[in-house]
Amino acid sequence: MNETMVTLVGNVATGVEYRESANGGYARFRFAVRSRRWDRQRELWADGPTSFYTVWAWRALGLNLAASVSVGEPLVVHGRLRVREEERDGVRRSSVDIDAVSVGHDMTRGTSAFRRVTKAEPYPADPPGGGAGDSPGDGTGNRTGPPGPSPDPVITHVSAGQGGPDGRGPVPAAGAATASAP
Repeated sequence: MNETMVTLVGNVATGVEYRESANGGYARFRFAVRSRRWDRQRELWADGPTSFYTVWAWRALGLNLAASVSVGEPLVVHGRLRVREEERDGVRRSSVDIDAVSVGHDMTRGTSAFRRVTKAEPYPADPPGGGAGDSPGDGTGNRTGPPGPSPDPVITHVSAGQGGPDGRGPVPAAGAATASAP
């Protein structure tokens, strides 16, 4: 069967919900995509209607999204298009979902700081290969506690046109967390 792969550019419309399931963790959020077109008469860009999609991300991608993405942030989402139809109370409804393969911040609209996820040492009773869990094990190989961001977040918010003390590079906004290189 052929799969329809799409790439969408838009903004995060809802908070990222992360949950653990029997098949591994997953995250989901609503994604708003607004079309833009050039208006020849007014000679400016005009916004079209907004389309909303539910983005689903599984395993490591879902965990990383939950730790990295907030409402309103611009993203580029690449994944499989799924159209679901269901009937509730005699009303037929359609929804469009994206099974994300890759997600990243839209770098045309700002900057982002990348942090590589390092695999943690396996917990007692974990199978070989371990995992990148964010909480201690309970001795059975299961993680306890909610997933969360890495203990040393490096988040920098930068406004366009700013430079560092020497005139090069970005300056973190007041109150932004920064970390020095190892």
